[in-house]
Amino acid sequence: MQLHKTNISTLTDEELLLQFRITSDTEYFGVLYDRYIPLVYGLCLKYLQNADKAEDATMQLFENLAKKVKNYEIKVFRTWLYSVAKNHCFQILRKKEREISLNSENLVMESDSILHLFSEDSNNDRLIALNKCIEKLPEPQRISVLKFFIEELSYAEIVDATGYQLKSVKSYIQNGKRNLKICIEKSTVE
Repeated sequence: MQLHKTNISTLTDEELLLQFRITSDTEYFGVLYDRYIPLVYGLCLKYLQNADKAEDATMQLFENLAKKVKNYEIKVFRTWLYSVAKNHCFQILRKKEREISLNSENLVMESDSILHLFSEDSNNDRLIALNKCIEKLPEPQRISVLKFFIEELSYAEIVDATGYQLKSVKSYIQNGKRNLKICIEKSTVE
């Protein structure tokens, strides 16, 4: 049963949804969109903490819902939409966590203690010791340390290049630095 569109804005959420399902007329879904875009945007902003990302997430969510809403049995649209929007934000955040970004301060702090060994100003004995000690490192540590300090790759790039797990790369670099320091100190004292 299709309704006349004279005053569709007075329809309840569920009536709008039913009419959209029956007719596939996007005007019905558009009223739902207009009604709930501020709520969904606010929710996305709360979780994503960025106005542009919240706006993108809101638009993406409504685009997806217009295609998929007919496949769901929805009792209370508002509650259902809130749940779907929250899950959409969580999905974006999980994806973001998988994308590894390095803070340049951390990179400098982490590499500062050993970078001076690779500099041209370092004395010849220490450079010889460094080269010998690098060769003594276990292969995963050696590869990770060289890629990080010499090739200046990020953790993510090392993961891509080697196939090692992220936690392993961090561990290899940390342990490799410690092992190099110990080895170099022993070599230069002797």
